[in-house]
Amino acid sequence: MKQRLRRVIALGAALLLATGCATGRVGEPIPDGDDVAKYVGEKFSSTLERLSEDLGETEPRKSTLHSFMRVGELKSDSTVTAIQIGNPPTRFYKNHSNRNSSDYRDFLLPAGSDVEYMLLGPEYSSLAPTPWVSLPYTGQGLDICFWGGYLTVCRMLSAVTVSMQSTEVDKAAKSLTDGSTELTIDMPLRIFLDERIVVLPDWLLEEIPEALLDDVIDTRILLTPEGDLKEIEMNGLLSDGGNEVEIKQHYQVLEPPSEHEIPDVPSPDEVTELTTDKEVDEFYDRMAEITSSRE
Repeated sequence: MKQRLRRVIALGAALLLATGCATGRVGEPIPDGDDVAKYVGEKFSSTLERLSEDLGETEPRKSTLHSFMRVGELKSDSTVTAIQIGNPPTRFYKNHSNRNSSDYRDFLLPAGSDVEYMLLGPEYSSLAPTPWVSLPYTGQGLDICFWGGYLTVCRMLSAVTVSMQSTEVDKAAKSLTDGSTELTIDMPLRIFLDERIVVLPDWLLEEIPEALLDDVIDTRILLTPEGDLKEIEMNGLLSDGGNEVEIKQHYQVLEPPSEHEIPDVPSPDEVTELTTDKEVDEFYDRMAEITSSRE
């Protein structure tokens, strides 16, 4: 009932905004002149305030994030698919390289579990003698953005919030023909990197020239007619003195998933258990050596 009421209120607000704009035509900018900054700021703020609550609900959800970044000739290109089903929900997300089919890790968090299971792709087979490892899950009771399946989208929206605080960046909002709302903003590369939307090793960050950090990334957020998050896109090709940084991020909420899209809990003989802080730290240190390698 609470969710339904919130969506009715959101829809009512969207209708009021659409009828209250200067032209009243769908597809036109919603506010005019100086009102745009206030409107977009309020719209972004309400979206961010709702995000944690919406993602934390137990209804079936599925989303994908295609993440591409290039610094010079070095590229990061992956797709994260996040799924949740059940009440309380079982959560599962897949982090797969788009360039190397052996480079993937899948993460299974059974409902109510204090253990998360990680399936290692061939690229990471040296990290354990079994296909799966289990690690303590310390996110119970914390904000849903702690879960890896939603971590990046939360960082994307956090970066938008920081960008909104600047009076120098361009921002706009308009109503689309299907009743959706499109919000756009220019995001400085500096904020994109500070918010760790793509996590780069220190040696690669040092190769990005200072002159590029204030160049902007075109960012678009699409809200459904009910005010729910539907898409986020970030695109930019930035260059200075022969140095280039290219960014393409696309997050999409998909149709609800089915139960067969989540694997069963692996059997004990398929799992290497990591139980102590030392074991977990050593495991991630070795993984970092693989993911941050220049080769």
